[in-house]
Amino acid sequence: MRHPALDSLLILQDRDSKRLGLEAQLKAVPGEIAAVEKKIATEKAAIETARTEVKELETKKKLLETEIGLAEQKLAKYKTQQSLVRKNDEYQALGHEIETTEKAVSALEEQELGIMYTIDEAKKRFAEAEGVLKQNISGHEARIKAHKEREVSLTAELTEAKAAMAQARGPVGEPALRIYDRIAVRQQPVLVALRGNKCGGCHLKVSSEVEGDARKGEKLATCDQCGRMVWFDY
Repeated sequence: MRHPALDSLLILQDRDSKRLGLEAQLKAVPGEIAAVEKKIATEKAAIETARTEVKELETKKKLLETEIGLAEQKLAKYKTQQSLVRKNDEYQALGHEIETTEKAVSALEEQELGIMYTIDEAKKRFAEAEGVLKQNISGHEARIKAHKEREVSLTAELTEAKAAMAQARGPVGEPALRIYDRIAVRQQPVLVALRGNKCGGCHLKVSSEVEGDARKGEKLATCDQCGRMVWFDY
């Protein structure tokens, strides 16, 4: 025999379970969005890192160009001075300076060529990486959009679930409703089947008194171990 309130309580539990599930899903959405936003931030940071590498190389190239320009000015000055001197020792000294400066210019120009090559390679890597990373960001943004759409959908479903739960509470009389609410605050599910003298919630054996009450259905039986409502599964 089943307690008169049992069927109404099981319907209420079903509606309550759906509500709780939707609330849990809805609660998880902001965290899911935040996780995707973190991935976007990482991808953007990687793009900026690659861009910075190119900028730093270009800055280094400009500094070398300035250094080469100054060296060439010095070289031109030495050559002009050499053409004007009359003393052999001064001529040779300037010749030495010219030779040293020409070697310095040559070394700087070699460095410049190396940096130009490195810049070209860095730009290629940046272009390739930027393409991939932007594609990844686009995918992440699509996922955020999907999460937000899901959030709207879940909110609507939750509103319906709450209304259904409120409606399901109506047929459940007192004190059954009070017992249900008291248990629901601390654990779910509230109602579980009793099979083989064991509670379907905590899986521990109930007392013979609880089993008898569940069998008779004259009053709502609760597990003397976990406190859940139990009903006898014939």
